[in-house]
Amino acid sequence: MEYEAVIGLETHVQLKTKSKMWCGCANQYGSEPNTNVCPVCLGMPGVLPVPNEEALRKTVLTGFLLNCEIPRYAKFDRKNYFYPDASKNYQLTQYDKPSTANGFVDFEFQGGISRVRITRAHLEEDVGKLTHFDRTSGVDFNRAGVPLLEIVSEPDITSADMAYEYLNALKEILLQGGVSDCDMEKGMVRCDVNISVRPVGTKELGAKIEIKNMNSFSGVRRAAEYEIARQIEVVKSGGKLIQSTRRWDDVAGITEEMRTKENAHDYRYFPEPDMMPLAPTDAWLAEVRAQVVELPIARKQRFMRDYGLPAGDAEVFKSNVALGNYFEIVAKGHKNPKALANWHINNLSAKHAERAKSVMPDTLETAEQKDTTYKMFDYLLFKPEDMRALVDLVDSKAISSSTAQQVFAEMFETGKSPAAIVQEKGLAQVSDTGAIEKFCDEAIAANPAPVADYKAGKAAALNSLKGQVMKLSKGKANPALVGEILERKLKA
Repeated sequence: MEYEAVIGLETHVQLKTKSKMWCGCANQYGSEPNTNVCPVCLGMPGVLPVPNEEALRKTVLTGFLLNCEIPRYAKFDRKNYFYPDASKNYQLTQYDKPSTANGFVDFEFQGGISRVRITRAHLEEDVGKLTHFDRTSGVDFNRAGVPLLEIVSEPDITSADMAYEYLNALKEILLQGGVSDCDMEKGMVRCDVNISVRPVGTKELGAKIEIKNMNSFSGVRRAAEYEIARQIEVVKSGGKLIQSTRRWDDVAGITEEMRTKENAHDYRYFPEPDMMPLAPTDAWLAEVRAQVVELPIARKQRFMRDYGLPAGDAEVFKSNVALGNYFEIVAKGHKNPKALANWHINNLSAKHAERAKSVMPDTLETAEQKDTTYKMFDYLLFKPEDMRALVDLVDSKAISSSTAQQVFAEMFETGKSPAAIVQEKGLAQVSDTGAIEKFCDEAIAANPAPVADYKAGKAAALNSLKGQVMKLSKGKANPALVGEILERKLKA
């Protein structure tokens, strides 16, 4: 009997806010332990939470980005449990009335478009961080109260690779939507992976086994691959799977049982009594909707459709939003968008990387800090029309492709127009047949070995002679004419 995997993911994402969810403490990574705390996030008696409006806004914005419904009534609940990292002995979350529900994410997978349904994306608070030493443990409450979005998928994922691609697509949406920095090294994205197996063709789900607190997408893929194979082996050998929670040992490459869960945990949810329900107005929802950006997959498809770009180029402009936006300014109405795309991807982005490395202070931490200090392309000295003019010079054979590289480097450093650079430096391509014939005669006379090789049937030897002609012309000779004239002279 053949078995298939059924996977659902619970992805926890820290929202990009300056302060925590219920108080004014900084939402900041890397501070000394227990310095970004106050009576509210420490759960002291008598304190009252005040919702962070920016967190509420980013939650609903995420709902729009994930094609969710936005209910007109939502509330917060207390999830009651005792653990050292929960300062209040409960966690504020959304249970039966979340802020968003019933959405989906479309993404590329195995040459097509796959869809994973989103059950809900609800807002809650993060808890503290435990650090275990030899004989003691410490808890840092700097993270306690940080706004956390839990994005729960339906069990629509069927393989480890599909889970990996879904997570990458989700991260790209959240990054480009400005919802989160999604820095996994700083714990901003964590995943719980729910996996079961069942006979192919059946509908009933098997025992759900959860792998907790995955902190890398590649780790999710490796853990899912292992766990799927393990579960199939258990059922094929006559064993029984029991609902349980496991951990992933990345070094050993195995999952290990933490606890069994014959019955679901009873967290004794009840509505948060210190907070009013949420009832977003039409005007507020319209403000949030106005912040919705173009989804990455739609952006890629548009670049392919509107500019005739291949999938690889469109993928670059999908991921690098600033580069793609500048390309659109330059390419508007131009007859050769593919050539312009090549110059942006191969030349402009490389020059930008060099410049960014030389001027960006190493002390900057977040993408937001870097963006405000050094926005991509704000520093460019040349104008968008200069990029168009450069491509036009190559297309009209006024300059060669190699000469165009020199012209672009000069444009980048000085801001001069390509026409001015070509004129000042005498870089115009030589297309005069008589002049090129003279260069070809000199190259043939000075290089008898490749001439003999070509005449003996080694076609590649012609490239050596072309190189000599280009050297003699200082790169100005029209390469196409050079090839034609050399072939004619050598076959005579």
